[in-house]
Amino acid sequence: MTEWPKGVAKPAIRALNAAGYTRLEQLEKVDLSTLKKLHGLGPKALTAIEVALNESRGNCE
Repeated sequence: MTEWPKGVAKPAIRALNAAGYTRLEQLEKVDLSTLKKLHGLGPKALTAIEVALNESRGNCE
């Protein structure tokens, strides 16, 4: 099972997997507005993904 950040619930993970995203690193070049369109991906999951991506880039805010 792929590890997603805390705050990304199972419906969001299913939506990401259905769209072909199986790892957080794959989302580094994906615009968040694209992810918002996925059914099952809510604000909490988007925030968790954005924070995790920023941390992986070393941009802790």
